[in-house]
Amino acid sequence: MKLDDKLVTEVVAEASRKMNDPDYSAILVGGFVQSQTPAAQYVSAHERELGGAEHIVGVIFHAAILAQCFQRARNGRVIRSMSYEDLDIAACDDPLGLLSRRQPSLSDFIVSNVENDEAKKLLAHLALAMDAVS
Repeated sequence: MKLDDKLVTEVVAEASRKMNDPDYSAILVGGFVQSQTPAAQYVSAHERELGGAEHIVGVIFHAAILAQCFQRARNGRVIRSMSYEDLDIAACDDPLGLLSRRQPSLSDFIVSNVENDEAKKLLAHLALAMDAVS
């Protein structure tokens, strides 16, 4: 199911409002790590390409927002935990290009909010896997 711009905008706006709460990002990141352990480990394995632990947390934060978009589209149903196999199946040479065709709203979110090219690729890869398991 293709996510529409309005839904993604609402999720992002809600996250922006919640950023005033100092615990929000820690809870969001921690929840994603706990519920999507293989995906979080996959991101962590790219520490060198991302530029350190702080960037890993940033990617996981954005991945959690992507997951919230899918959850909202599914009327609150949480997406299942992605396995390493799910991540392998979603792998491709141009994840951002493929995501822009499959889920343009999510691709736009990533391009607009993430500067690091490696982080963009990782997030697009995760979004493709989320799309597949949703």
